[in-house]
Amino acid sequence: MVAEYLIEDLARIPVEVEYASEFRYRNPIISEDDVVIAISQSGETADTLAAIEMAKERGATIFGVCNVVGSSIPRATHAGSYTHAGPEIGVASTKAFTAQVTVLTLMALQIANKRGTITQSRFRALLNELETIPSKVEIALKSNDKVKEISALFKDSRNFLYLGRGYGFPVALEGALKLKEISYIHAEGYPAAEMKHGPIALIDEEMPVVVIATKNSSYEKVVSNIQEVKARKGKIIAIVTEGDVDVRKMADYTIEIPETDDILVPLVSVIPLQLLSYHIAVMRGCNVDQPRNLAKSVTVE
Repeated sequence: MVAEYLIEDLARIPVEVEYASEFRYRNPIISEDDVVIAISQSGETADTLAAIEMAKERGATIFGVCNVVGSSIPRATHAGSYTHAGPEIGVASTKAFTAQVTVLTLMALQIANKRGTITQSRFRALLNELETIPSKVEIALKSNDKVKEISALFKDSRNFLYLGRGYGFPVALEGALKLKEISYIHAEGYPAAEMKHGPIALIDEEMPVVVIATKNSSYEKVVSNIQEVKARKGKIIAIVTEGDVDVRKMADYTIEIPETDDILVPLVSVIPLQLLSYHIAVMRGCNVDQPRNLAKSVTVE
């Protein structure tokens, strides 16, 4: 989903995000002019492999983004990129997510550059900004102690709601996914504006709401969503840009991350969410690396 936003935003090419398991069982419209990007940490995901074969039969060009060198998906695709994140021992991938988003960001930038849909100055500025991401991730990791304190307060919660807008929405989904995978707490990720179309009914003083509220074009709208949650006594945990004052006044807890260009925010804002899941899971006595009922690689339907 991050790649969808990136490629459409920068390269102006329409993108559809598909679950491989759904893609293969419907009658998708695929032509010889299409590129299908297959993303898999293990390179052995059964549904993704089947979807690749189906798209190949219809003449599409298949590009794989995988971590494991020599695995089945790289062998089945026409071209691709290894993320080289190193062995991912835990079932709930963290560094694999970051590496995949980085590769897809580079792809979006390069496509945009070749199509001329981005100025040279913007292209160079984003590449320079991408170079700073490792140091910004390092700074984000320093929030660990604060995240641990927040985790202790919410480790017994039964539900969590994660909200984000724009590039923050896929990050909200990732945060919710990690929490449910390793701590076994029910969690939902939602576009912040859609909260009013359902999940707002769940909000009370028992409901922690994690909001990606970094400074961007939809910042004022996110602030408005936070006010709506506060009016219903929800507990706000906000991921904010360093130096933020507006959200800090409203949120119950804030976690700061370094200021980053909007399109690269997912790489930094996801870090505190992954730490939150980790600490809550440990405090609940869960096996962080091998969550119950999950397998490292889903090799059967």
